Amino acid sequence: MREKRWLWWLLAGSAAVGGYFVLPIGAAAQGCLYDGIGTVAALVMLAGARRTDRTRRTAWLLSAAGTALWSAGDWIYTYFEHVAHEEPFPSLADVFYLCAYPFLFGGLFLLGRRRTRGPGWTAMVDALVFATGTGLVLWTFVMQPIANDATSPVTTRMIALAYPAADVLLLALVARLVVGGARRDTSTRLLVAALGLLLAADIAYSVVNSYTAYVGGVFDAGWMLSYVFWAAAALHPSVRGAGVAARDAGEVPDGRARLVVMAASSLLAPAVLVVQGFLDPRHIEWLAVGICAAALFLLSVLRMAGLVNQVRTLAMRDELTGLANRRALEARIRAELGTGPRSHVALIDLDDFKAVNDRLGHTVGDRLLRAVAERLTGLVRPGDTVARLGGDEFAVHLPRTSAEVADRIVAGIVASLDQPLTAGPHRLLMRASIGIADDEDTADPFEPLRRADVAMYAAKVTGGRHLRYDPLLDEQATEHAQLGAELRTALDEGQFFLVYQPIVALPEGRVAAVEALVRWRHPQRGLVSPVAFVPVAEHNGLIVELGGWILRTALERMRTWRREPGAAAPGYVSVNVSARQLSEPGFPAFVASVLHDTALPASCLTVEVTETAVFDSSTALDALRAIKALGVRIALDDFGTGHSSLGLLRTAPVDVLKVDKSFVDDLAGGGHSVIATALIDVSAHLGLTAIAEGVESADQAEALFRMGYRYAQGYLFGRPEESPDFPRAAQLSPAR
Repeated sequence: MREKRWLWWLLAGSAAVGGYFVLPIGAAAQGCLYDGIGTVAALVMLAGARRTDRTRRTAWLLSAAGTALWSAGDWIYTYFEHVAHEEPFPSLADVFYLCAYPFLFGGLFLLGRRRTRGPGWTAMVDALVFATGTGLVLWTFVMQPIANDATSPVTTRMIALAYPAADVLLLALVARLVVGGARRDTSTRLLVAALGLLLAADIAYSVVNSYTAYVGGVFDAGWMLSYVFWAAAALHPSVRGAGVAARDAGEVPDGRARLVVMAASSLLAPAVLVVQGFLDPRHIEWLAVGICAAALFLLSVLRMAGLVNQVRTLAMRDELTGLANRRALEARIRAELGTGPRSHVALIDLDDFKAVNDRLGHTVGDRLLRAVAERLTGLVRPGDTVARLGGDEFAVHLPRTSAEVADRIVAGIVASLDQPLTAGPHRLLMRASIGIADDEDTADPFEPLRRADVAMYAAKVTGGRHLRYDPLLDEQATEHAQLGAELRTALDEGQFFLVYQPIVALPEGRVAAVEALVRWRHPQRGLVSPVAFVPVAEHNGLIVELGGWILRTALERMRTWRREPGAAAPGYVSVNVSARQLSEPGFPAFVASVLHDTALPASCLTVEVTETAVFDSSTALDALRAIKALGVRIALDDFGTGHSSLGLLRTAPVDVLKVDKSFVDDLAGGGHSVIATALIDVSAHLGLTAIAEGVESADQAEALFRMGYRYAQGYLFGRPEESPDFPRAAQLSPAR
């Protein structure tokens, strides 16, 4: 109900204006109703001002004060007319009327500053163009006849001229709101409507009164309705907020309507010449028209120069975030080269940003990028440059900065990005890979960026958060690029193959399952380690296609084992799945289709993921839940070496906990691992199956069995083989 008070006021005020014309013309009641509308409007503005922020409050308090002075002038004039029975001009009422204008100007100026978008000076120049043209029309046809009326005293003429002169200033402020790109909220629309009604009534009154006497009528409706609409603008709920989001600060808000208004205003000077030439060629206002034409020309030149500057600025700015773009960053780097101490560049790439776009949509993705831009901007120093290079890639230029300070700033960026980012209704956690480089020993502005890119790529491949450039990284980058190209060929030519390592049940050593592991038999390099090629495949996206091939090949092999060895076949095959695969929207459906094609039950497959792949990734967790719903088991690999969050065991749909080899190694020689003991206890309490990895000795196997482990994997039971011999593996039981 409170949110609708503006509407009730608008309806009541409009009804009161209608009632004004029902009352007898010239009656005292009619005059009191007119005056009362202005007084109540001032009080409504005062009430509305209390609900806004400090800057808007000041603006509306000034508007309320101006309206109150106007209303006071109305009451004084009503006293002269109906009590003293005289209509003096000028009078005390004119003092109040004219004193109201400075308050109204101040209020409109503050409201215009808060509500216009784009550079304020361009809006002001456009407003001056509009006001200059309309001011010439008012001078020629309204003010000039008053000024030349020798029958009136000078004081009377000055006061009479003050009203249209004040209206010209009001016109300029209204034009600033309209052509300056006022925000499209209802409060602004009501305000512009109020000013339009006021100016229309004022100008019409001035024109009519210049040639005859105004004795009341329709113009009164314009003044009264301006009170009503102005107060409604102060009362509307949108006056408290920012309205619809403004355009970026550098955007040129030149629409068709604005261009039409500016063109028409510029043509008013020659239009006045044409009209005066037809009416009375002997009395053309050459001086006024000349001054106005010169002013319009200078303002147009100033506006064109500003437009050129805006376009130049826009060409150096990212449209989405308002940050500097790549071109601006390169210009900044170029300007700093060779001018003194070293400068640094940090290149920031958001990890798995594509998953946000795929899962939540590009609107949320854009909001996330703006949130990242805002956070980065708040972390740098004056003189530093934050840029968006495109997509999810940002850069920070740190001019004349030591390596220690640059590293400290980058560490602050890493820590800040560890905190959730707000993107609309979502709070998201984003990891980032950052490369840092300086501009030492180079005159090429592109070189620092290239170095930072190499370091960023290396950080991403190694799983680190940030890395400083080293010349050795160039060799690695070249190797990775070559390896990436050869990965494509390897996929096309079938150079990959799978090996299988048994997972056994303790103590008997029966093969319960196998883990499928990919290997690359390169025609020139020989066997290439997964440690070398998997990070490269992750980075260039080929891991999705490679992972799909692994999954399908492993399940086809599982189908063969179930048909041939019979009872000796493993119960399931465990397949490693990467974070990149989990971020693909169609991955759960792909798993379902492969199970269908191989005619295997879902229990024959376990999907292995690492802590890092699912930690803080709602997309990965959703994918795992969808896979779990198929009946596929989920294993958390290398537990304890990543984020090691026990909470992850509750949020992720985990069935199997694979304890990392590093904790098993502590058992060598009869030692005791506190962590290995704790993890089997956690697994038991959560109903998870624990598998100890990296078991290499019978002593380790026996110790694990005593702790409660019933499944193990390691060289003791068999190395990864293309064609494992399951009965032979079962004979390697460590039990005594």
